[in-house]
Parts: sequence; structure tokens; C-alpha cells
Amino acid sequence: MAYQLKNEQLVIEIAEPGDYRGSRFDWNGFITDVTLLDGNHSYCVPESLVPGQGTGGAGLCNEFGIKEPIGYEDAPVGGAFPKLGVGLLTRPDDREYDFSRAYPIKPFATEIEMEGTRKITFRITPEDCRGYAVAVTKSVSIDENRLTVQYLLHNTGTKPILTEEYCHNFFGIDGYPIGPNYVLKFPFELFPWADEEETLAGLIFGKGDAGEVRWDHTPKDPFYFRLPGFDGNKYPWIWELLHHPSGAGVREISRFHVSAAAVWGIGHVVSPEMFIEVKLAPGEQKTWSRVYEFFTKPD
Repeated sequence: MAYQLKNEQLVIEIAEPGDYRGSRFDWNGFITDVTLLDGNHSYCVPESLVPGQGTGGAGLCNEFGIKEPIGYEDAPVGGAFPKLGVGLLTRPDDREYDFSRAYPIKPFATEIEMEGTRKITFRITPEDCRGYAVAVTKSVSIDENRLTVQYLLHNTGTKPILTEEYCHNFFGIDGYPIGPNYVLKFPFELFPWADEEETLAGLIFGKGDAGEVRWDHTPKDPFYFRLPGFDGNKYPWIWELLHHPSGAGVREISRFHVSAAAVWGIGHVVSPEMFIEVKLAPGEQKTWSRVYEFFTKPD
């Protein structure tokens, strides 16, 4: 069964853990749709519009360890390594870790608690893997026009944990294609770069203290760029996406140090990605929240 949160302003659809069965994204608190009732605006789209293409992402789904998977380097071929939010994955060969690759999964057990119509909590049971073990508690809640995703990680193992987490925000407001009618804003001057120059094609970067990204056409190929890390506590919000004709928008107002940032997308979707570093000695805990505000305003 799927889960729904609802108040006077928002309706949030959340998949049952295991509906998504990939080895990349967190199975828990996988938000498949957000509806802002003022104007009946929808925000979430799939990673790909082609069935079977991509890694199965959709809406607001987070991932741990896209660059630093826990325990992968010291896992023997045929051995296991933990993917937080998913389960114990099997290392099939001596190739480097590839987040887009499908790995065999032994899922973690999850306890789910629904608290009325405005909050749901997922508690993922840790399972020891060569000294790596992390208890994860993830809560999704709504208050007025704000959606909060809160994380609590507790290193219950004997080895230190070093990884990162981000949310792959697959946004396409009301299904409108990405293009000149959109603007993506940041509250600081932008210094973007990309490993491949062609992923910057069609992007228009504004200058000045308030950075803007625009599109001169609907992109047929993926676009991607990176931004340096920054302190999210310094700004009232850390990015904002606005669709001008409808006036519908979303902003993230999370308060943590962003270790790195990136923006990915293609013709139907744009995904601002804010990374947080996770370092935990045995016995240590870490908590943080991602807060999204959904709104409409006149063009």
C-alpha cells in the first residue's frame, strides 16, 4: 500500500517500501507526488519518461553513498556492503562502484509509524556487515505549505562511517517541459562547472549576487553542472524553482552545510541536488532536515 499525508494546503504521496526495488535510492519515504491545493499544482515527475530507462527515480527520492559507498572498497567479490536506506548489496566483481548499476539486494527491515495525516516515520533496522551498521530513522511531515524530511543516523557498528546523502528532486511543475518559462534561482553568485562542456549547452547563467539559471529552449539532451559547497544557514532559502506562466514554485530552505551541489535534468525534469557529508564514529549520531516550501505567486 502507498501512504498519503494531507492538510489544507498539501497532499503528499509516498510509496510503500519495496515498490521501488532498485539498489540506488532510499526505499523509505520515497515521495512520488506533491500537490499544492492552491491552484492544484503538481510537482513530481519520473527520472525518465521512457519505461525501463534510467534508475527508477521519481519525485523526491534520496540516496546515500553515490560517491562514497560504505564498505565497498574492502568488500570481497561476492561479499556484501551496506547501502543505507536499501539493504546489504552484493559486490559482483572487482569493478569500481557504479551508482547506476543494479546490485543484488538483501533489503533492510523497516518499521513504519503513521502519526495522523501529517507525519510518517520509517525506522530501518541496522544489520551488521563486517563492523558497518547504521540505524536510520526518517520522518516525513507537513505543516501548512512546508514539507520536512528529517533524518537521524546512529552508528551502531564498530567501524567509522564516511559517506554523503542528497535528495534527487525530480521536479517538473504541472508537467510543463523545462525551457524559457522556468527560472532556477540561488541566493548567491554562481560559479558553475562541468566535467563535460556539452552538458552546459542551452543554459543561461545570470551574473551577480543572486544567481539565476534559465533555458533558451527545451533541452533534448541531459544538462548537468556542479556548484561549490556553501553554508545553508546563511540564507533564507538555498534554491528556488519557478514556473512563470503558472506562478507555481518550490524552494528548499534547509539549514545545514552543503558539502557540494549539482543540477541535473533533461526536457521534462530539473533536479537541484544539495549534498551533506555524513561522518560518524562508532556510537555517534547525526540529524538533519530538508525543508521544502511550495507556493504560488503572480507572474
